[in-house]
Amino acid sequence: MSVSNAIDQPAVRPAAARNIARTFWQTLGRRLRRDPVSILCFGFLVAIVLMALFAPWIAPADPYQVNMLQRLQPPGTEGFILGTDELGRDLLSRLMYGARMSLFMGLAPVFIATIIGGTLGVVAGYAGGWVNTAIMRVMDVFYAFPSVLLAVAISGSLGGGVRNGLIALSLVFTPSIARVAESVTVQVRTQDYVEAARATGAPAWRILMTHVLRNVAGTIFVFSTSLVSVSIIIASGLSFLGLGVSLPEAEWGMMLSSMRQSVYLAPLNSVLPGVMIFVTSVSLNLLSDGIRSAMNVKG
Repeated sequence: MSVSNAIDQPAVRPAAARNIARTFWQTLGRRLRRDPVSILCFGFLVAIVLMALFAPWIAPADPYQVNMLQRLQPPGTEGFILGTDELGRDLLSRLMYGARMSLFMGLAPVFIATIIGGTLGVVAGYAGGWVNTAIMRVMDVFYAFPSVLLAVAISGSLGGGVRNGLIALSLVFTPSIARVAESVTVQVRTQDYVEAARATGAPAWRILMTHVLRNVAGTIFVFSTSLVSVSIIIASGLSFLGLGVSLPEAEWGMMLSSMRQSVYLAPLNSVLPGVMIFVTSVSLNLLSDGIRSAMNVKG
């Protein structure tokens, strides 16, 4: 490469990178539109998000208003489309409000873990040597325990509540994201364009931001999206055990726990929160698989 080409190349690279990124996202969107399962799951998730956001305006009743005279009314009862719970509260309204906390406990821990674990994994993969060994051995200590057991142990030691549940779930997902980030970064750092940037004397932080992170972010993002459903399930499990969201807060796992005593008296009412957890988790998994397939160029 001549000196003039080396000087001119940085001026051309940003425009070319933007064109490549734009083409990539356009291709990804076109492939997703051809997948009816992903479209269906995406539409359902959008409906759940909108329901959670606008719950204060569209909920038919106060989700915290107790009416013991109307307890365990079956679905279809006048004034109660999905019936009532063990305290006579409107189930539809509580499911709408419960979506807010369930989605928050699914998205927030994964977002925090992606920032922390992704940063640690990229740094470990690019630096190598003793830095890689120190970071990844610490991650392996957490990764050695099953996710549910680790979440229960951390949340139990810290005490229940939304904040402690958020900390527990973030610590659970950080090691797995760090391992994925470290693995893909090790592959990217040996590529020719990274070696060329290093040979020109570019600082490490610029190489990480310009060359490495841009090429590993997609893989980390797809893996992180697959953890959202797991986060919702584990958070609901913590609430079911009394280690997560506390009463009278509306949350699907807590609703499932409070209704378990009434499963023989009103079985349909009792399983509705579980149905919401199941359908939402399956939709997230299928959408994540669709994104992964759309990003797989060879596939």
